[in-house]
Amino acid sequence: MRTIAVITSGGDAPGMNAAVRAVTRMALFHGLKVIGIRRGYFGMIHNDMFELYSGSVGDIIHRGGTILKTARSPEFKTPEGRATALENLRAHGIEGLVVIGGDGSFRGALELEKLGVNTVCIPCTIDNDIGGTDQTIGFDTAVNTAVDAINKIRDTATSHERTFVIEVMGRNAGFLALHAGLAGGAESILIPEVDTNLDDVCRRIMDGHIRGKSHSIIVVAEGFGGEPVAGRDAEESAGFKVCKYIRQKTGFDTRVTILGHIQRGGYPTVVDRILATRLGARAVEALLEGEHGVVVGMQNNELTLTPIEEVLANKKTVSDEFCRLANILA
Repeated sequence: MRTIAVITSGGDAPGMNAAVRAVTRMALFHGLKVIGIRRGYFGMIHNDMFELYSGSVGDIIHRGGTILKTARSPEFKTPEGRATALENLRAHGIEGLVVIGGDGSFRGALELEKLGVNTVCIPCTIDNDIGGTDQTIGFDTAVNTAVDAINKIRDTATSHERTFVIEVMGRNAGFLALHAGLAGGAESILIPEVDTNLDDVCRRIMDGHIRGKSHSIIVVAEGFGGEPVAGRDAEESAGFKVCKYIRQKTGFDTRVTILGHIQRGGYPTVVDRILATRLGARAVEALLEGEHGVVVGMQNNELTLTPIEEVLANKKTVSDEFCRLANILA
């Protein structure tokens, strides 16, 4: 193997740049040529590729987002689009591909693997919903961002004796809401995976009020009550609907804060930088060892390789222990 390529695809996440850096420098260490592909599969189809050098990835380990950019590509979902992408990869002499992203990106990688492109995937999403790894790149940073927001909102909730509903990201997965809510001491945590009765939430708030509690924090995943629609108005959000229900049921002064895309940005934490570095380096080593069609993960602090099909077939689920703790400690 002489030439490999690297792409970042899907939603951006803190630590993507650290992974790109690790892939590039580990490949260069082994004498490989590295091609960066801009805007994911869109750039692959439109031949937006350039060579990466050691200096190309200097001073990016601490930066959020991705220097390779990311974009959606409906065209790649067609046989014709994938054929064009394959032709461009071959024209650049690319023999191995590292895909940094989430499950949608992995599905694209699997299609290329079927066409004969040796692919290795690196799980990178703030949702933490990828199997084959205990934690995805970007999750720790996003949780810390959310907890920081919860801490600040609690200050004003206490001052004004209000109930605050805080909506975090998570269309189909409640990992971010569950971890942030547990770490932030939320009174209730509402996630897509658990069918929670809002009357029970209101009862808990009112019981707290009777005990002398003057404020409450409710953390809601954006997918609670059904997957959100792209481009929705604020009034259609899960957080707004929960806020309205609580206000009507309890009569308490209740406000909503939607954290939105702030959770995707910012400097990656040490945890995410180290995770991205280890997974990126291992991805290159896997290709050199002849391993492909796999996802590089970290399980019990050990680097692992899991077939892409297996990762896609076995969706990670939230911890029952965390859900139980959240209910007990609220």
